Amino acid sequence: MTGFSDRRQESTHLQLPPWLDRYTTLGLYGLLVGTVLCLVAFLTNPVPDPSFPWATLPESLRLPITQPRIEHWPVTYTIGIWLWVFCFPALFLAGYRRYGDRSRGAAVWLVGLPTLAMLGWTTYCRFFWPKLHPPTWNAPAYTFVCWLYCSTYDVLWSNTAYTIALFGIVATLLVVRHQDTDRYALLGFGFLALPLGLPALHEGYRRVTRTKS
Repeated sequence: MTGFSDRRQESTHLQLPPWLDRYTTLGLYGLLVGTVLCLVAFLTNPVPDPSFPWATLPESLRLPITQPRIEHWPVTYTIGIWLWVFCFPALFLAGYRRYGDRSRGAAVWLVGLPTLAMLGWTTYCRFFWPKLHPPTWNAPAYTFVCWLYCSTYDVLWSNTAYTIALFGIVATLLVVRHQDTDRYALLGFGFLALPLGLPALHEGYRRVTRTKS
């Protein structure tokens, strides 16, 4: 019974603050709504995403309407992708909310996995994404610095994104090793990697305020 009580207390200690808990729940719904909106574009436009001209439905399955485009993408596709951008951190917060009482939960869910995601998305956009021309302000990206690259194709911003991701690796190691500077590393990575860095930013702020109190 003592062990069970300890686990419950630890889980309670790791609960998210109310505003972040609401964001996490709404963000999961936002990801679902974003997916539906992207799929709607396939029912109205022959080629919703010009980067992938092969991703299309036969005309017989499409509705007899065509959505207007915002730059390269149909309206619902654009809204859907941006919902994914701003709701994506909710996946990591939801994992932390569910499994955060386990060993090294903060390191895994709040900074480690977001860092891995940033490395993956940055590599994909730099080397594999079929880029559209001209570049556009409406290019969705999971961090603000990645948006600077996707909207300009200037490799300076892609290199900057890699540097921030490496900083995320350092922050993860500091959290795993329980170093005193981990809270500042979390704050730094979280801020530089926004909106993807929201979980790390929250954890860094929580540790700083806990230390001051």
